[in-house]
Amino acid sequence: MKPVRYSYGITSALLAGGAAISLITGIPAGAQVAQNDDREINRVVPRAGAPASFADLTAQLAPAVVNISTRQRITVNTNPLAGTPFADLFGNQQGAPTTREAQSLGSGFLISADGYVVTNNHVIQPDGRAELEEVTVITADGTEYQAEVVGRDVQSDLAVLKVSRREPFPFVHFGNSDEARVGDWVIAIGNPFGLGGTVTSGIVSAVLRNTGTGGAYDRYIQTDASINRGNSGGPLFDMEGNVIGINNAIFSTTGGSVGIGFAIPAQTAEPIVRKLIAGEEILRGYLGVRIQPMNEDLADALGLQSNRGEFVQSVQPGEPAEAAGLQAGDVVLKVDGKDVTPDQTLSFIVANIQPGKRINLEIVRDGQRRTLPVTVGRRPSEEALAAQVFNPDDQDALQQPKAPGEGLVEQSLGLQVIPMTPQIATQLGVPGTTQGVVVTAVDPNADAASKGLARGAIILSANGQPLANVAQLEAAVRAAKSDGREAILFRVRVRGAPELSVPIRLR
Repeated sequence: MKPVRYSYGITSALLAGGAAISLITGIPAGAQVAQNDDREINRVVPRAGAPASFADLTAQLAPAVVNISTRQRITVNTNPLAGTPFADLFGNQQGAPTTREAQSLGSGFLISADGYVVTNNHVIQPDGRAELEEVTVITADGTEYQAEVVGRDVQSDLAVLKVSRREPFPFVHFGNSDEARVGDWVIAIGNPFGLGGTVTSGIVSAVLRNTGTGGAYDRYIQTDASINRGNSGGPLFDMEGNVIGINNAIFSTTGGSVGIGFAIPAQTAEPIVRKLIAGEEILRGYLGVRIQPMNEDLADALGLQSNRGEFVQSVQPGEPAEAAGLQAGDVVLKVDGKDVTPDQTLSFIVANIQPGKRINLEIVRDGQRRTLPVTVGRRPSEEALAAQVFNPDDQDALQQPKAPGEGLVEQSLGLQVIPMTPQIATQLGVPGTTQGVVVTAVDPNADAASKGLARGAIILSANGQPLANVAQLEAAVRAAKSDGREAILFRVRVRGAPELSVPIRLR
């Protein structure tokens, strides 16, 4: 597996609150102090201006940073016709699956004298059919230890390992990432490309960076300290020697560092690590909605003054949002009194609310503000969430396209449409009672094409008004132009996919 996650476009999981609690409590008397203890760091760190050198600080911290390698067993089916009707031609013996060994490399750091190690979950998470057989932790002096997996959390991409020996281990503790400022010096220590004990330096490029994944922990520290494959799970230190982040991913078009790396903030990681060590279950809040950040097109289509909040694309049946009366097309402005913003997303706020808590959602519906009380549910597993995502059927359901016309809809939207009929509904795989107009062609230069509308899409409503025929769609276009709006909000259904609200700009 790849020991570093890569983001090839910032369109990507997420933050838990809680006060920082030392992870070095409970260490027997006589154990050494943390490598980044104030009494030690004050002797090596310049207190003003840029550091003349990182050498003394590195020498103090490096003993607590470790390399992590895994051995995995992957099942391989040797029958080339496996999965086909001809699989038995090779016979059972020849087609029997075999196994091969795989490895992964990453970084981590010790957080206690008795051997607890923090790393990324993806460093030790096997891929596909692989089974994790062994995790090895290699300390700075080259000693190898067989590690026990204490706990891991997929959603935050964190894992805790445990190694043991008689003597206490050198260790470091978490700092307060909330105090990190853009422009602060930082250093990263890790195992890039298997080259252990590598130190890179840079600054904090951004804080609370939202990479667009929409997950419950999509808030990172961005840094230009070089991070490459194998740095995953390693610490990002401030100039006082505190771990303010855990190196996690990079933005790259080449697979190597281009100066944009992301670290999980310490204030996110430390409470989760503490729970993993204690064997506690990590619970996160959940509403059951599919959302989209507000943008200029949505704001124009809805007639809103700003792009605050997030737009509800769909509501999952049977989940808390549906029970509370939240509807597709609502705009959520506040959650439990907190503003929904690009830096503080709906997913982030809700995920960090305890399941079962009663909260209020402040929304805009049909131009009116409303408050909906909702009881927060429990966020499902990643597997369950993935099962909720539908893959659209690429096959065209319409057999006969409509001849090009010069109507108002085509001129204003670049769309050719026809009324829905029971026969067309059958072709598209929707109930015969479905109402709307069906797209038969899209001008590739129109905004509708860039928004993903294609032949076979069903337009159910325009600006909140249900459509039963083409004349009603033409009326919606005229009304939008009369009101001075530059876009119309369509409710669209595409075969095999959930309903979506899509703002389409008028030509």
